[in-house]
Amino acid sequence: MVSRCESKGTDITFPSSRNTPEGPPPTPVPWPMQNGDPMSPQETKPAGAMEDQKAHTPNVEPSAPPLPPPSPPPPGPPDYPRPRLIFHTQLAHGSPTGRIHGFTNVKELYVKIAEVFNISPSEILFCTLNSHKVDMQKLLGGQIGLEDFIFAHVRGETKEVEVTKTEDALGLTITDNGAGYAFIKRIKEGSTIDRLKNVCVGDHIEAINDQSIVGCRHYEVAKMLKEQPRGTPFTLRLVEPKRAFDMIGMRTKAPKSSEGKMVNGKETLRLRSKGAATVQEVPNEFEEQATQRVDDLLESYMGIRDVELATTIVEAGKNKENPDDFAEALDSVLGDFAFPDVFLFDVWGVIGDVKNGRI
Repeated sequence: MVSRCESKGTDITFPSSRNTPEGPPPTPVPWPMQNGDPMSPQETKPAGAMEDQKAHTPNVEPSAPPLPPPSPPPPGPPDYPRPRLIFHTQLAHGSPTGRIHGFTNVKELYVKIAEVFNISPSEILFCTLNSHKVDMQKLLGGQIGLEDFIFAHVRGETKEVEVTKTEDALGLTITDNGAGYAFIKRIKEGSTIDRLKNVCVGDHIEAINDQSIVGCRHYEVAKMLKEQPRGTPFTLRLVEPKRAFDMIGMRTKAPKSSEGKMVNGKETLRLRSKGAATVQEVPNEFEEQATQRVDDLLESYMGIRDVELATTIVEAGKNKENPDDFAEALDSVLGDFAFPDVFLFDVWGVIGDVKNGRI
């Protein structure tokens, strides 16, 4: 191969060691200069080149740090929700069976029963457990066994009787339903009221001398009756419960008995006049005996019987070491009653006797 150079031009032809197709030589790219100095490859890129490169680079989201492992559950048995308590109920004079739930006190219980039977809650005088009869030993008080059947006694006929006190006591034991209705729980044999044959256990005392006592507690009604002067007639307006056929003509005189025993299951629903209802164990033998004795004292001193009140008194005193602590505890929960000191002394003695097995 021979190289050829011509003076007239600047083209130079070099032999090729490879067989390449003939064609025009590539156009040389001049090296960029700036101020007489060659520029670096980075400096040679246009201003928007980097942005264009970023725009064409796929976006990669930064990954979040891994979550910490879940904390272990607290020690102890798991806290399972308590199942909903459902009770069966009927009207005492006869009705289909209804199902109620979701109540926490007596007033709410009456509302639930009224909704089932499409009546007004004010129609319900009181409830008994496991018996449709006016049986004060089965009276619903502050506890309902989880297997108990609830019978609601509703308003029947209204009657008025004239009463004249021949002695200080009328021979009545008053209680109330926890929703504003006071009624007769016991009639003492041979007493002034016992001689009035149209007055019966279970009758709601609606008014005294045309003064309505609806909404009064039983101890307030008992006080009004005690304040009636001897020898002066006064009028009682009574409402008797509606009765089934087998209850017509019955005139009950409830004996002193275990009126606090209102449960037959292992647990009971304890209804409270203040605060939410609670499910608790059936009262033990000490609590049952002490509650019964305190209930007897309530009747002796105040002319009332109230298992819920007696239970509250026993709960206040069962763990106390001396009567002063008991009186202080009782005043904190039942200060409105203003119990006389002699009553507190007798209650403390009864609780101690039952606790020590002397009764």
